[in-house]
Amino acid sequence: MPGTWYTSDPHIHHKLVAGIRGFASVDDHDGEIIKRWNKKVAPEDTVWVLGDIGMGNVDSYLEMMFCLNGVKHLISGNHDEVWPGHRDSHKHYAKWLQVFETIQPFARRRINGHDVLLSHFPYGTETEHHAEGRYMQYRLRDEGCLLLHGHTHGTERMHGHQIHVGLDAWDLAPVNEGTIGKLIVG
Repeated sequence: MPGTWYTSDPHIHHKLVAGIRGFASVDDHDGEIIKRWNKKVAPEDTVWVLGDIGMGNVDSYLEMMFCLNGVKHLISGNHDEVWPGHRDSHKHYAKWLQVFETIQPFARRRINGHDVLLSHFPYGTETEHHAEGRYMQYRLRDEGCLLLHGHTHGTERMHGHQIHVGLDAWDLAPVNEGTIGKLIVG
C-alpha cells in the first residue's frame, strides 16, 4: 500500500542553505537530499511538499525534482515562483504542474481521525527566524487546528499544536504520515 509523506524546504541549488546544513557544495547537498528522500519514499507514495523547492535556475531545480520518488503535491512557499504572494505567480503554474500534481497555498488533510492544516508558514511569530514576523498576511489564522508547516529551518519537530515537517527537523528526509500520527496522539 502506498504511503504518504510530508516535507518542506529542500532548497535545491541553494548555496547558503547547503552551507548552513554542513555541506561543502550545492552538489553534495542536493545529492544527499535525493539519496535520503529516495531511501524512504517509494515511487508510488504521495509526498506533500510544503514549499521552498529551490533557489537560482528554476528549470534546473524543477528538473531535479523528477529524481525524487513519489507523486508530489506542492503547498507553495515564499521562495517558489508559484507562491501567490508573488505578483506574477499565475504565469508559472504550467511549468510547475509538470512536476507537481497539485499546487495550492494551503490544504486540509485528515491524519488518524484528526483534521490537519498544511501551510508553508507556521501560525505565529514565535518560531519565526525573522523577528519581524514577515508574511503575516499569508499565514493561516490559529483557530486551534493542528498545523503542519515548514519555513523555519529549525530542528524542533513539535511546538504547541504545530508540527514542523521541514528537512532540517527530520534528518534531511520526508517524514511519514504514521510518524505524524504518533505525534498527534502521543
